[in-house]
Amino acid sequence: MARIRKQKQQKQHCNIGVYIRISKEDGNEQSLSVINQKKIILEYLENNFREEYKIVDIYIDDGITGTDYYRPEFQRMIQDMEKGNINCIICKNLSRMFRNYSDQGYFLEKVFPFHGVRFITISEPKIDSFLYPDVLNGLEIPINGLMNDRFAAKTSRDIRDTFDTKRRKGEFIGAFAPYGYQKDVKDKNKLVIDEQVADIVKNIYKWFVYDGMSKQGIAKYLNEQGVLNPSAYKRNKGFHYYNPKKEMCDIYWSASTVSAILKNEVYIGTMVQGKQKVISYKVHNVVSVPEKDWYIVPHTHQAIIEKELFQKAQHLQLRDTRVAPKNKKVHILAGLIYCADCKRAMTRQKTKQNVYYYCRTYKEKSKSLCTKHSIKEQMILKIVLTVLQKQISLFCNIDEIVEVIATTEKYNTMYTQNIIEIKKKDIQKYNYAIDILYEDWKKKYIDFEQYNRLKLKYEMQIKQMEQSIQNALKNSSTVQKEIEKQKQYKKTFLKYQNITNLNRGILVELIKKILIYENNKIEIVFCFTNPYITKVE
Repeated sequence: MARIRKQKQQKQHCNIGVYIRISKEDGNEQSLSVINQKKIILEYLENNFREEYKIVDIYIDDGITGTDYYRPEFQRMIQDMEKGNINCIICKNLSRMFRNYSDQGYFLEKVFPFHGVRFITISEPKIDSFLYPDVLNGLEIPINGLMNDRFAAKTSRDIRDTFDTKRRKGEFIGAFAPYGYQKDVKDKNKLVIDEQVADIVKNIYKWFVYDGMSKQGIAKYLNEQGVLNPSAYKRNKGFHYYNPKKEMCDIYWSASTVSAILKNEVYIGTMVQGKQKVISYKVHNVVSVPEKDWYIVPHTHQAIIEKELFQKAQHLQLRDTRVAPKNKKVHILAGLIYCADCKRAMTRQKTKQNVYYYCRTYKEKSKSLCTKHSIKEQMILKIVLTVLQKQISLFCNIDEIVEVIATTEKYNTMYTQNIIEIKKKDIQKYNYAIDILYEDWKKKYIDFEQYNRLKLKYEMQIKQMEQSIQNALKNSSTVQKEIEKQKQYKKTFLKYQNITNLNRGILVELIKKILIYENNKIEIVFCFTNPYITKVE
């Protein structure tokens, strides 16, 4: 009979990956801190682990939700597992690894067993897929996973409701303040001006609107001056800022960055939030939200840019102001010249001696669709300067204009107050009449049918009076807005009282468009409500 030798069981050598996760919903819970999780896991390995082991790496996802597995450190851990670098994964509890019921089942039942990976959790429910594999087949693990999933759903809903409340109030909830602002040290939901770069924002608007610089030209100039772009500036200030659309080493301005600043209402003191949202607490893909559902709250913080300048920038961006790549500035008349007949923007063409504008339809489509409308750029500028000088001369009698505006404003206020006073007295009379009617009915001077008929009649009169008050207030507001426009109209033209030559800023501020007719006829449309429009041959 052969002797049977009892072989010594070979110990498993564990290459361990330690996984730690904290998220925003954990709040200030100290037991879930990175330091605490790491301490618990290392103590467990030292006191309870009997096998030979080596900690290959510690993977920490800081401030990341557990509702999906697209987490940077989690993904790195899985890659190490697939390469065979680790064969054991340990974490504090299931909720640190998963808050998604389906993900939990997928990894515990398929991924980890397929790769021969031992999975351990220290806190309840305790799991060790090597020592106690049957635990994974019981009800406790799925139930715990479902509870974690429901907790994540409720937390996500509560956070969303809290954020929506803050958005409605105009409180800033972004992780990083927009370029030109910083979070108030006393209130992180409030923005204050960052004086270090606020002038950069002001200059971008000035260069674009008044100096005729293109977005690409502005970006190029800022790069030449060594100004860090918004992303690089945040990182330079010590913030852990990451923009997935840009490389970490990218410190340069681009036309798109300049464009984003020129379009952002935050610079006029308006908070606009909720432009994007994630699909659900499990699916973190970001989708755009219709503009009607945005949270827009004006006057939430100090403006860097005046509203008038901001509106000019928006208007300019709608115009065709393309420039050649080598040029920093747009042409002085870019986006202003239109064919009076086909209404299309005209095309600019340079010859050896002159610059001409031609109808784009005639030039690019068909000569049968429109006529040439050829005109020299110098002639347009000369005519526009003459017309502007005439327009400004209309305001030579400043005292008379001021008196007219002041009288209109005073009359508007008095008229509105008188209307409201009269209507309020009428309402009081009708309310008193209704009270008398009630007394007459109670004393049986009139029957209920008479009481009800007269009461309805008086109530109808009251509604009409209340509507009259609303109409008076609305009309007064409209008139007041018109008065303010006229004040601005006067102020703007008087600013250029001694104008002798044109620049891009003057044209953009005063002129909406210039229509070119055949035979060098020009029509100038001003930016104001009562424009002085003239045709000059």
